[in-house]
Amino acid sequence: MSQLSIRNVTKVFPGKKGLFNKVTGKTSRDFTAIENISMEIEPNTFVSIIGPSGCGKSTLLDMIAGLSPISDGEILLNGQPITGPGPDRGMVFQNYALMPWMTVEENIRFAVETVHPKLSPKAMGRKIKENIQLVGLEGAERKHPHELSGGMRQRVGIARALAIDPQMLLMDEPFGALDALTRGFLQDEIERIWEQQRKTVIMITHSIEEALLLSDRIVMMTRGPAARVDEILEVPFPRPRNRETIMQHPAYAPLKAEMESHLFRETRAVEEARIRKR
Repeated sequence: MSQLSIRNVTKVFPGKKGLFNKVTGKTSRDFTAIENISMEIEPNTFVSIIGPSGCGKSTLLDMIAGLSPISDGEILLNGQPITGPGPDRGMVFQNYALMPWMTVEENIRFAVETVHPKLSPKAMGRKIKENIQLVGLEGAERKHPHELSGGMRQRVGIARALAIDPQMLLMDEPFGALDALTRGFLQDEIERIWEQQRKTVIMITHSIEEALLLSDRIVMMTRGPAARVDEILEVPFPRPRNRETIMQHPAYAPLKAEMESHLFRETRAVEEARIRKR
């Protein structure tokens, strides 16, 4: 069980001395990416975070992962402050982040050995095999990343993250580099895997359809700088899900329209600010 509490979190990146911010019209040393963000994420919940480019979605995820320090506020996992990376959080990156000299099996084994060094060889092999089967990569165990398609590489990344048995899975635009057909197929796979394991998942995405298909809640962020949470939508579609069924749900069209309106409004404001800077 993994209860995540985000309390009044702000992230400030130090800037150069005397740096002039054309958006705010002020001279400042620092850049505030996100400001005063608070939310509670219950165990076994799938949460998506959307917002215009530059709104700090990945910055927030990096702080949850422990990859970036918090400037103000706190993030608690099961009541304990997050101060760095840990095996209780598995990360899936958009660019796969696989070790190119290692095979599929070796990439997964490295992660498991790092987190669970005392596992017996038999238990280690079983865990690796189970996660390769989970993502449908049987037969590709001895292939290297350059021999795999983009979709297969991302499957390895997902298997590696799940093999350490984290309490929480963090996904930073995991399908953003894939073609539409592969992306749709992997979305269905994530839905299937989530139904089996019911882990807490936080996913960054730009896709409204993806968020609606997979999420229990959708966090909509405002534009940056000093981005904040504008609204959190509850997704009422029953599980297990498939895209054809949810599109027939009476709440689908209103939720999609609300998300489109939010992204259009925030993105337009970003573009208007850029025009004013010229």
